Amino acid sequence: MNFDFSDDQQAIKRTAREFLASRFKAEKVRELAEQGEYDDSLWTEISELGWPGIFLDEGHGGMELGAVELVIVQEELGYALAPTPFLSNVAAALVLQHAGSDEQKQRWLPGIASGESRGAVGVARNGEALLVPDADSADVIVLIDGDSATLHEGSSVERELRDTIDSTRRYATVRGNGGQPLPGDVGPALDRIEIAIAAENVGIAQRAMEMAVEYAKDRKQFDRPIGAYQAVSHRCAQMLLETESARSAVYYAGWVADNEPETLPIAASMAKAYASDAGWRVTAASLQVHGGIGFTWEHDLQFFLKRARTNGTLFGSARQHRERVAELAGLTREAAAV
Repeated sequence: MNFDFSDDQQAIKRTAREFLASRFKAEKVRELAEQGEYDDSLWTEISELGWPGIFLDEGHGGMELGAVELVIVQEELGYALAPTPFLSNVAAALVLQHAGSDEQKQRWLPGIASGESRGAVGVARNGEALLVPDADSADVIVLIDGDSATLHEGSSVERELRDTIDSTRRYATVRGNGGQPLPGDVGPALDRIEIAIAAENVGIAQRAMEMAVEYAKDRKQFDRPIGAYQAVSHRCAQMLLETESARSAVYYAGWVADNEPETLPIAASMAKAYASDAGWRVTAASLQVHGGIGFTWEHDLQFFLKRARTNGTLFGSARQHRERVAELAGLTREAAAV
């Protein structure tokens, strides 16, 4: 069995890495994060590459690729820590694609695919979603409450910006009543959103690990690189283990989404749970390797750590997804008691 990317997938990954490295240099990410803004010209360039509609069908302006291609792009966006509304747009497109009516799809998906319209998705209770990425600038917002979802035009809901530790992405609390019901099942869309967030954390973990390894090679103590000491080298090895394990779980879940949808719920929750923990642990370990300099505002590692931590809470925490995996596998507390 061939576990490598196809030629087209390799090209997508290479293009994404080169493009994002040139557009989102460290100083650019810091500038946008400190201003709490996105660069609309860079969003236009991303849209021209076709990424917002990478998984949508051609009839709605998409590239008609799959979840694995979305995972590739999301991992590279995480690696670059690119401040963009990409994730929120993808989330809205996924929900509309899987649960929207034909009329709703035709109304919103072409604009989302082209980047001309922006969408957002929030998990709500009694009409209120506490933390919705990019809701402040969204043209359309989907609020998911349990097994049902409603579609709202951005101007029809109450939106309140929220301050979080993650300054590389904008968040808002959304309150909305009524709205248009989405007739389909939102479950498959939520699973794919969870995979997309997990993929971003894989890219973040990879970058944080590389930063730690580079620092461990350059920083000397007692005339030896600190990476020569077991306390540091073992920490770096653990970072590699967690990053690669998270990557395997995420790409497996992406493959399942395209090829074995009946096992998608458990694969998506496994990926989200592991990548949520790995994103936090790897960035925190990288900070420890960097020592005092890693704790300073001037060092860029803080932005990776804060994005990873916030990602871990979006669309279900690691604990919630582990509980879901246990339930889907029949390993509930009641079953364990028996």
